Amino acid sequence: MVTYTMTSSLYFITFGMGASPFTNIEAVKVFSQNMCVSILLNYFYIFSFFGSCLVFAGQLEQNRYHSIFCCKIPSAEYLDRKPVWFQAVMSDGHQQASHHEANPYQHHFIQHFLREHYNEWITNIYVKPFVVILYLIYASFSFMGCLQISEGANIINLLVSDSPSVSYAMVQQKYFSNYSPVIGFYVYEPLEYWNSSVQEDLRRLCSGFTAVSWVEQYYQFLKVSNISANNKSDFINILQSSFLKKPEFQHFRNDIIFSKAGDENNIIASRLYLVARTSRDKQKEVVEVLEKLRPLSLSKSIRFIVFNPSFVFMDHYSLSVTVPVLIAGFGVLLVLILTFFLVIHPLGNFWLILSVTSIELGVLGLMTLWNVDMDCISILCLIYTLNFAIDHCAPLLYTFVLATEHTRTQCIKSSLQEHGTAILQNVTSFLVGLVPLLFVPSNLTFTLFKCLLLTGGCTLLHCFVILPVFLTFFPPSKKHHKKKKHAKRKEREEIECIEIQENPDHVTTV
Repeated sequence: MVTYTMTSSLYFITFGMGASPFTNIEAVKVFSQNMCVSILLNYFYIFSFFGSCLVFAGQLEQNRYHSIFCCKIPSAEYLDRKPVWFQAVMSDGHQQASHHEANPYQHHFIQHFLREHYNEWITNIYVKPFVVILYLIYASFSFMGCLQISEGANIINLLVSDSPSVSYAMVQQKYFSNYSPVIGFYVYEPLEYWNSSVQEDLRRLCSGFTAVSWVEQYYQFLKVSNISANNKSDFINILQSSFLKKPEFQHFRNDIIFSKAGDENNIIASRLYLVARTSRDKQKEVVEVLEKLRPLSLSKSIRFIVFNPSFVFMDHYSLSVTVPVLIAGFGVLLVLILTFFLVIHPLGNFWLILSVTSIELGVLGLMTLWNVDMDCISILCLIYTLNFAIDHCAPLLYTFVLATEHTRTQCIKSSLQEHGTAILQNVTSFLVGLVPLLFVPSNLTFTLFKCLLLTGGCTLLHCFVILPVFLTFFPPSKKHHKKKKHAKRKEREEIECIEIQENPDHVTTV
């Protein structure tokens, strides 16, 4: 329960940061809040009901009662006289001699493979250079991927894979990606459109865009028709009675809201549309346009709002690159603080922080190279990677640091022999559980599969390849254990001194 309490605390802390104001994505907040509640409920469930069930099952096993039927298990002689199906149902699964074995877990085939074959191979002096080269390649690709992180503002990631909307979005991005989405420019208060200064302000705001505007068309119409509309009444009367009556301009009727106060008409709101020309890096440029237009709506004399449905996703992910990095950094710091008070050896903390950071950056960089954008799913997976890496690296590292064998190689062999089977079983079952995600026709689900696959793969690589090699030639040193053992052995040595004196009467022995 001490180790389980520590693990649950780390999960609660990291997902608590995901539910905190540090996170700017509401979906991540909701998921992290649910995870915090689930962790608390699961902890009390393990502490109370599940623990009681283990006690009850232990009593049944000790008294040789069946774990399902709760009846006495028949003797071996009685079972030999029964059919095979009866033996399979009523047997406890162990031979009589196995109840007296000190550690029957040693006979597990994975344990045997790690002890007899893998430990000797991974600590071989000829294998270590290749492992170092492998880690340098891993770190290079991770660093290269971290430099190419892209924001997840692609709407395709939120759609079903075989949806017609995906086909439309892909065609639009392929052939018309040089143009931004159509930006709605909404003026939500009355303006003196007939005033030349207001007209100049509108032109200045629309500069740099291709505008679909009733204002520009109306000004052009007045210029071509050689009509002067320098006051309010003439401007609105010509607009309603002449301009909007023409068939080529009738579609602008929905862009102007009139109100009538007595005999006087007013324009209380209007809209126009803007399209910007962009380069290949469309998302970044559209976000820059959005960030420039919104402050203008607060500083200019014209009160307006700019909007496009795609802006929802751009707002959603505008800080999605920095937030997960900050959360992961705070998580690593909190892990260091928490383990500093719970663990007696500081080198264990140091190695744990290095391992978790390496796994976190590896997942972040490799998923970028695997065309995974920074969306809500990838951020959740990065938060989960922190906990997953701690769960599997911490037992291995602390067992190594606290081991008292003569050499580092013997210590890492002992650590792998003690925890390697459990780590391999856990990661394998985790990866097998990801297989059904491949058959869900959703880009978000496929993103989840990619991130979790990288999480399990990077953790397995560190636990079984990188750490067993690097720990053999990096601190902590095991020489002090040799000195202590040698000193204790000298203290325990008994020296007997025999002195024989030649005397004709007797021999004195001292």
